[in-house]
Amino acid sequence: MNKKIALTDLSIVIPFYNENKRINKSIKILKKFIQDNNYKIEIVFVNDGSTDKSEKIIKQKFKKFLSKNLNLVFINYKKNIGKGFAIKKGILKSSSKWILTCDFDMSVNPSLINKWFNKNYVNNYNKAYFGSRNLVKSKVDTIFYRKLYGSLFKFIIMILFKIRLNDTQCGFKLYNCSYIKKIIKKITSYGFVHDVEIINELKKKNIGLVELPVVWKHEGNSKLNLLYDPLKMIFDLIKIKMK
Repeated sequence: MNKKIALTDLSIVIPFYNENKRINKSIKILKKFIQDNNYKIEIVFVNDGSTDKSEKIIKQKFKKFLSKNLNLVFINYKKNIGKGFAIKKGILKSSSKWILTCDFDMSVNPSLINKWFNKNYVNNYNKAYFGSRNLVKSKVDTIFYRKLYGSLFKFIIMILFKIRLNDTQCGFKLYNCSYIKKIIKKITSYGFVHDVEIINELKKKNIGLVELPVVWKHEGNSKLNLLYDPLKMIFDLIKIKMK
């Protein structure tokens, strides 16, 4: 049995774009997570070209929040490029041993990371750990069309890339800094399919891929365009395949 790994420091990379409507709930969850843990926590907020006041409000929410174990980092650029680009910028800026990517809506509570470590699910520095909504032990509150799109997407990437993961698109993913910064530099897919390109590069470097259960709740105000984005995702997958 692998030796249990202790979580001593964690960077959480959180991309956002025009999140005014979801800020209060998300920041409340993050503050509780910080208060409940005593290891070093770095939160890297990446503003992917927001046109609202999201960044200003987030900073205000943390202005009077004091915690010795917290380091806040903000990355800001004016043009909306895509989630993949924001994830790339955030990971390269992070400074912890372990790097967690997390959606701004907190559809998966970051406190789940403690369960992963306590149960010894995270037991190897040379593996990537992916939250999966399609495992038996996962608890998922979602809507029908998302399940349908997920099944179709899973089938397509299996055909194109021989990727046999149950869920590539859950935003809750844990990487170790020993390999992910080298890999993320190679990523050129900046939309929703960046996860697939990352997985493809991880496979090339023989990094183990582990799917772990999550408690996932669908939140409103999704940025997914049901008509445009699925077609763009297919086009982007073909581009990755042709690289």
